[in-house]
Amino acid sequence: MSARERAVAAGVRSPAARGHLFALFTVAVWGTTFVATKVLLVNFAPIEILFYRFLIGFLVLWACRPRHVKLGGWREEALVAAAGLTGVVLYFLFENIALTSTTASNVGVIVAVNPFFTALLSSVLLRDEKLHPVFFAGFALAMAGIVLISWEGLGTGSVVGDLLAVAAAAVWAVYAVLTRKLAALCDDTIQMTKRTFAWGLVLMVPALFLLDFQFGVERFADPVMTANMLFLGVGASAACFATWGIAVRLLGAVKTSAYIYLVPVITVAASVAVLGEPLTPQICVGVVLTCAGLVLSERGKGAPPAVGAAEGSEPRAVDDRAERVVNDGEGAAVSPADR
Repeated sequence: MSARERAVAAGVRSPAARGHLFALFTVAVWGTTFVATKVLLVNFAPIEILFYRFLIGFLVLWACRPRHVKLGGWREEALVAAAGLTGVVLYFLFENIALTSTTASNVGVIVAVNPFFTALLSSVLLRDEKLHPVFFAGFALAMAGIVLISWEGLGTGSVVGDLLAVAAAAVWAVYAVLTRKLAALCDDTIQMTKRTFAWGLVLMVPALFLLDFQFGVERFADPVMTANMLFLGVGASAACFATWGIAVRLLGAVKTSAYIYLVPVITVAASVAVLGEPLTPQICVGVVLTCAGLVLSERGKGAPPAVGAAEGSEPRAVDDRAERVVNDGEGAAVSPADR
């Protein structure tokens, strides 16, 4: 192996490089889940999709980590419960209900603001998440690109739906910051993701009654419905929430959340490839602006945090065993066929 090849291999093995790869993989899957969700909405209500995908995700993670890990006390458990409430229950409920009141374009643009919310929240709560003016320039450039991508559908939704989309972006920012806090409690990202899903399912129960949830297991007799639900449960939920957690551990909440800007870009690419939707010059310009904004946002944040570091904690190495399980899960995530 040449010196250049060894340098490239060493770069890929570096924590920052792995973090970027995990983040890119995650948003690549999340950017295409609208296809599975659209298919499932024919036979399932939004709350039913939410419940089944995270139930499947929890069972997959439990199979990987069947042992129960004790945390320090009720304060630590409350952090995990808060992550389940924000990242599992509230985010998806707000987003799905918003889609019934306003356009998908409006929701897509508004939810894409969440890296900005994450940056503001992190700068207050996490001492090492420092921002520079370049980050805000990148945010403005990315949002301009996202608006161009979704221009035709903007302005035709309701104020209530738009406000729910804003709420979804805000609660995801809280989840992103909580993910950094959880990294200090346990080195095993799979364990913490499993525990977060468990709390999410528990806290989802009131919504099941309020929104007229129906089990309707006979719907899974349709292989198309089963395949799409497995894609959401195994790929978009179990694998991607774990890879997202590892990316946040390696890069920090701000840098990782900046990858959310790419979701509309990937959605456009999937729409053209899968649904045959037109690719206009306006959309192409929007894609370029969004990618440029992502690059600027990445440069507008300080050096990545020490791996496993959080406020008041010592840096810790990522659990290699957890990464191996997630790597195994990546293959499962992309082999079948709304984040």
